[in-house]
Amino acid sequence: MSARNSENQLDRLRWMYRKMVEVRLFEEAACDTFRQKLWKGSLHACIGQEAIAAAMGAVLEPTDYLVSSHRGHGHILAKGVSAKSFMAELFGRTGGVCGGRGGSMHAMDGQLRVFPQGLVGSGAYLAAGIGLAIKMRKGPEVVLASMGDAATNAGGCHEGLNLAAAHKVPAVFVFENNQIGVSTPIRLTMPEGVRIVDRASSYGIPGRLVDGTDAVAMLATLRELVQRARAGEGPSMVEATCYRWRGHTVWDASTYRTPEENEEWRLHDPIPALARNLRERGALTTEEETAVQTEVRTLIDEAVEFAKSSPEPDMTREDILDSVFVGEQKP
Repeated sequence: MSARNSENQLDRLRWMYRKMVEVRLFEEAACDTFRQKLWKGSLHACIGQEAIAAAMGAVLEPTDYLVSSHRGHGHILAKGVSAKSFMAELFGRTGGVCGGRGGSMHAMDGQLRVFPQGLVGSGAYLAAGIGLAIKMRKGPEVVLASMGDAATNAGGCHEGLNLAAAHKVPAVFVFENNQIGVSTPIRLTMPEGVRIVDRASSYGIPGRLVDGTDAVAMLATLRELVQRARAGEGPSMVEATCYRWRGHTVWDASTYRTPEENEEWRLHDPIPALARNLRERGALTTEEETAVQTEVRTLIDEAVEFAKSSPEPDMTREDILDSVFVGEQKP
């Protein structure tokens, strides 16, 4: 049994630590190569939110489903997509997980059962539909969906949650409350004193408020709710409080935030926090911590080189249609 799926909590936390380092270094490399104009498109970094993604990956079985978001590098890597194939996807190359056609915002892997959402809030009804299909065929799987705080104010989000609750589908909806939607603070988009998790009661489902920078708390919360969903007890909601250290996109200077606010949240970096926790438990030595950083940095460097050397996709009509239609459905 791998550390990811081990029943030993420390094994899973060690796996999460390595994955969080991978996500952080992957995104730093993605930002650097984007600014070097090595690839085009869009990039929404989740730096500061890695504990949430790693916990999601740690509680899911290979056959379970994960619905990502436009800020989804962490989710996709945590579900099992390799850094090489994902970096090549960002570069728009044939070695990418979608052959270079999904990019940063729309990358997916059907075999690993990780899917993107194209519109803010759309992950709710995508997850509800997947969950309903699981229930109708009496499958053992669960679906876990991640969305941002702004998604809760989208109509589609309400529709998906309502459907999921009405049919008791095996789903967990995780709302990553990083305090700001693009450039608008959440305090300006929700009534004073109301939290995202409070909305769970209107659907008659459980809601959990958890510190999204605390990897241990995230793992415990998601394990409980995924087990609940797998047991046929229906969906639930999680509000994971966190903070994105960078702008909404790679070019966003974040002038709407104060240096003091940024510095305060940097004290809650989830990666060194988890490392300290593991060291205190005797589950991670300083030498092992350094080794992980070194090994993962090499992995990301190799991913960048693979992306650079991977060919660009053909742009013939036949090749384009192959990416849209299946078999005889092609016109």
